[in-house]
Amino acid sequence: MDELTSTFVTESRDQLLAMEDGLLKLEQAPDDASNLGAIFRAAHTIKGGAGVVECHYIEAFTHKVENVLDKLRNGEIPVSSELSTVLLECCDHLGALLDALANGLPQPEAAVQQRGDALLAELSRKFLGEDAAGGALPVEHEADLAASGGGIVVTDAWHISLRFGPGVLKNGTDPLSFLHYLTSLGEIIALTTLADAMPGAAQMDPECCYLGFELRFQTRASKAQIESVFDFVRDECTLHILPPNSKIEEYLKLIDQLPEDSMRLGEILVRSGALTQSELEAGLAAQSGAAAAGEMAAPPPIGEILVGQKVVHKEIVEAAANRQAAVNEKKAGEARMIRVHADKLDQLIDLVGELVIAGAGTSLLAQRSGYSELVESTSVLRRLVEDIRDSALQLRMVQIGETFNRFNRVVRDGSRELGKSIDLLITGAETELDKSVVEKLGDPLMHLVRNAIDHGIETPAVRAQRGKPENGTVQLNAYHDSGSVVIEVIDDGGGLPKEKIRAKAIERGLLDPAATLTEHEIINLIFEAGFSTADQVTNISGRGVGMDVVRRNIQSLRGSVEV
Repeated sequence: MDELTSTFVTESRDQLLAMEDGLLKLEQAPDDASNLGAIFRAAHTIKGGAGVVECHYIEAFTHKVENVLDKLRNGEIPVSSELSTVLLECCDHLGALLDALANGLPQPEAAVQQRGDALLAELSRKFLGEDAAGGALPVEHEADLAASGGGIVVTDAWHISLRFGPGVLKNGTDPLSFLHYLTSLGEIIALTTLADAMPGAAQMDPECCYLGFELRFQTRASKAQIESVFDFVRDECTLHILPPNSKIEEYLKLIDQLPEDSMRLGEILVRSGALTQSELEAGLAAQSGAAAAGEMAAPPPIGEILVGQKVVHKEIVEAAANRQAAVNEKKAGEARMIRVHADKLDQLIDLVGELVIAGAGTSLLAQRSGYSELVESTSVLRRLVEDIRDSALQLRMVQIGETFNRFNRVVRDGSRELGKSIDLLITGAETELDKSVVEKLGDPLMHLVRNAIDHGIETPAVRAQRGKPENGTVQLNAYHDSGSVVIEVIDDGGGLPKEKIRAKAIERGLLDPAATLTEHEIINLIFEAGFSTADQVTNISGRGVGMDVVRRNIQSLRGSVEV
């Protein structure tokens, strides 16, 4: 796997985590537009990166997911539990596709491909409509084109709306000459003359122009070249140029391929060719005019003004805005974080350790020498070395919140599978531990959370009988205590069935029936290998291979576990 692909896989996994986290928040806050935008940008970034590394199976799958998210963002489909579940399954499938790419496979394995096809079919059938597989243009494009005037039948050609000012003839300009010159760039395939501004005969001035034209123009020229035909009369005419439908997809690809520079929305549109510089200047002038006219209200966004002026499609403006947000977000992330290979970090910490030892030796020699200035100098040096040591050790520290957040999905899926209603409460997410310790805590925490969901939290009916709220709660908490880190997994369920634990231990020969045990000793029996009080095995727990693993893993980290 080359370096570019490796970087794409690593960054895409981060985007997938962000996307999954956003989808889990979506059910609780369906009206949170910023969260929905972040989900869309994550999918869009993965799709764009897949195109760069030419991984077409990831690009094609993500494109369909992006279509669903776009409909969700536009309010065309509602947020629902079913939609969240399918999109989370799509995240899982994208993870499998990234694994295939990381393993150098030209195509995913048959089982993975089959799962992807089933998800695409479900997205198309339930959320995109029957014609989702086709290339039909959304209705909003036709509405945009029709609104520019003339009522011409829309075809795949440039749409030019042209209205000359009354004084154009008095300045010695022939409007038809521009139309004749336009044919040097391509072919006018339809022309409608608009005479709606024509006054009555009594008010008509023979030296004034009252005509406008709506054209469908076939050409390979760019928008800027078409606009340049009317340069000499731009101040005396109203000109709107909308690209053909086939050009929209081209502009979207050009926006995706722009360098990751911090650009304003108008600059992105001009760089992609969807907007000309003069159209942008006219839009900015309109924005400034609106700001001056309404001092109390904020001026409308430039994108909204450009769409209103019928010089660019709404879809292209949204793509440019998404690109701008994604670049800004990535730049901010790069400013906050840099990836460093763990071996380099360990080497730095080892060298700092050697530096501390050497510094201590130097300080001892300085004290023996009796030179006060040398002692003072080495004292300052020792303090700086200790600060460097503390900073170097902090480089390996990460917040445990990232590990805690992974359990949102575990709790959601587990509670649905068991027919329970469970909330996850996370506190102390900012508590920092060594990265290697955090990585090794994932497996023990998984067993504890699953046990809390399955054995701890009761069903809604049982909770109601016991006077509890139907929603159960699992809490993950972390905090520092006397130089150690304490991690708590708490649930408000039924507690441990001590008599059942004792009976199971006697049944399995772990305990003599005549033995007298304290409550603490009975509870600790759950950590014995193969021990389980579950009446039946589920997908979540019940095989008796969890709690002994938890204790063993925690002890390997020189920690302890207790109930």
